[in-house]
Amino acid sequence: MSLRDYHILISHSWDYSDDYRTLKSWLDSAGYFKWSDYSVPIENPIDAKSRAELKQRIANRISCCSCVIVLSGMYVAYSEWIDFEIETALRYNKPIIGVRPRGQLRVPDAVSSNADIMVGWTRDGIVSAVRQYAL
Repeated sequence: MSLRDYHILISHSWDYSDDYRTLKSWLDSAGYFKWSDYSVPIENPIDAKSRAELKQRIANRISCCSCVIVLSGMYVAYSEWIDFEIETALRYNKPIIGVRPRGQLRVPDAVSSNADIMVGWTRDGIVSAVRQYAL
């Protein structure tokens, strides 16, 4: 039997790329779990000629995703791009998994009010949420 391949976009701030890399390594190392990364990491930005083209290319990625994971540090409250990714996930009816950063009690309303589930900063919690909520 082959494993399902989850198509995931991890919405994150480039200023906090270490959290993205940690989450990516957790998904890579999870047992009996296969995924494809639709994220836009700082190491591999989208080459777009305009802001409109960039938004369209991100929207195209989200449209192909099984779910969107949002790293919900308080910086999200000030991130236009993360807001755009959340709005786009909602427009395409993609499940949103909000992840509370380690030790953080507060989560931006943009994440908590739109997430299908909020999970803690643990590999098992995140993988379980993907298995349960992904399309």
